[in-house]
Parts: sequence; C-alpha cells; structure tokens
Amino acid sequence: MWLFLAVCLFLPAEVLASQPLSVVFNEIAWMGTTASANNEWIELYNNTNTEINLAGWGLYEEGEKTLVEPLIGIIGAKSYYLVERTDDNTVPGIKASQSPTGWGGYGLNNNGEHLQLLDNSSNIIDEVDYSGGWFTGIGKPEYKTMERINSLVGGSDPQNWQTSQNPGGTPKVKNSEQNQELKIAEDVFPLTSLTKSEKPAVDDSRQRTYPSGIVINEILPSPEGPDETEEWIEIFNQNSFPVELSGWQINDFFGKTKTYSFPPGTVINPQSYLVVKRPDSKIILNNQEEKIFLSAPDKRIIDTVYYKKAVREQSLARFSND
Repeated sequence: MWLFLAVCLFLPAEVLASQPLSVVFNEIAWMGTTASANNEWIELYNNTNTEINLAGWGLYEEGEKTLVEPLIGIIGAKSYYLVERTDDNTVPGIKASQSPTGWGGYGLNNNGEHLQLLDNSSNIIDEVDYSGGWFTGIGKPEYKTMERINSLVGGSDPQNWQTSQNPGGTPKVKNSEQNQELKIAEDVFPLTSLTKSEKPAVDDSRQRTYPSGIVINEILPSPEGPDETEEWIEIFNQNSFPVELSGWQINDFFGKTKTYSFPPGTVINPQSYLVVKRPDSKIILNNQEEKIFLSAPDKRIIDTVYYKKAVREQSLARFSND
C-alpha cells in the first residue's frame, strides 16, 4: 500500500490527468473567419486543477482516422488552449497556444465532422460527433462559432452546444452567456431530455449554500452476487454536523446513465456513512469504465470518482483524498 501511494504521489501530473473530459473541445470555429474560410480554429479547455502536458496528444477527425493536429504544449489548470489552422493571424490579436501547421486532412468540413481528442496513450479524452452536420455556429456573413455550454458534459450531445453571441467567437476567454440558465439546470451528468422551451424556473435552492465534506467513500461495481441487486455506493459525511441530503443527486456518466435523487428527509449524521443500493438508485456501475458524480441541489458537483476497470468481488474505497 505504501509503495502504491508513493507511486501515485510522484507520477507526473499529465499521467494522472488523462481521464475522459480532463481536457475538452470548448469552442470550434468550423466556418473560419470573415478574413478567410480557411482560418479555422479549435479551443480546448482544461477541466482539472493541474496543468497538463499535451505532448503526444492529438486532434483527430473522421473518428480517429485522420490526424488534424499533433499537440505539443502545456495547458494550464482551468485554462484555454488555442489551436489555429493557417497561421498566427487566424485569430487577430490573440496568440495561438502552439505554432499553426496547416492541419492534416482538408480542414473542418462545413457539413460536419467527428472530432476526437486522444492522449499520448491513444485514449479518447473527448469527442464531438457532428458527422451529420454541425448543430450550432453560423457561417456567412456572421461567422459565429460553436461554443460548449458545460465543459463537464459530453461533447456529442447537441443540447450542450450553442452559437456564440459574438461574431468571431470567444477565443481564450469564457464562452458567451446566453444559455447559462440551461447550463445551471443541466450542470449534472447526464444531460436530460430537457428542451430549451422547458427551462425550469429559478428556485431558492440556487441561492442557498451547501456544505462540502460530503464524499463518495466506497463503491462496489462488481460484486460476488448479481450486479442488479448487490452493487452499491457509499456516501460519507466528513463534517462535524448532520447534513440533509434532500435534493442531492448521484449520477453516472458512461453507458446507460441514471440520476438518483435523495428523497426528502434524508439526513446523514456527522462522521457517518450512508449506503445507496442499486435497486434503489437504478445506477449501473459499469465494470469496464465508469465515472460517478455527487452534486448538491444547486447543481454544484461536490465529488467525482472515476475508474478504468472494476475488480471482481472488490470494492473501490477512498484512501485519504484519493
């Protein structure tokens, strides 16, 4: 165990960070700019609190068939990374994060693309499958980019993209705000079938504050008995006071996703545990890759657990803060 902890502590940040959605496609200028249709650019965003070395990573199109651009630089924590196609005048006045190379293939097809971001081990970190046509963004004469609404929600969901308010987009800065109400409503995985015409009214849960210190403490994704009845998720209250969990939610990300909302009156005592079983939550813990989210009623994600592969008859338990 001590050897394992020592390895984890001294692994480079970029090795630990290569998880799905650690870096995402955040904005895409598939239409080019008013100066030239060839002036296409892609902006990435680092969701983590650690800088990530992108050496060996790559942007691909046609579902990993064609390398658009090999990546070489470092993307800072919670920062943007601008990849320009033609030259460093593609976005006037804003420096590219790495020297433009012209891009492989033929640039971004105006009829849609299937883009993927792969790390240096060829793992898919994010993808945007709009091979049937771009859902947002405007070409001539406005040239408004395609902006991601929520950087923690999958890139292939059309509800998670909007057309920029700004001609030329928002390179290297926060995306425009027009769909922020939808973003708040859908800030927890997965995006529901909520349509933009069905946006919920703002309620007082967004004005309240909710404590941290409520964590996913242990999960059993591959039990000895039937998965349907024996899987469970354990929550732990690290605080010295009880916390009411009414309205808190657990979500999973991969495969057939579900949302579990703690029922009214659910209270977890200080320094105590609460087990949620699969027959109650309906959440399926995949054996081959899964990500679990715990969120407060204000849609703020409080804790996240990711694993690549479950071990048969063994739970995954929190050790310290890992």
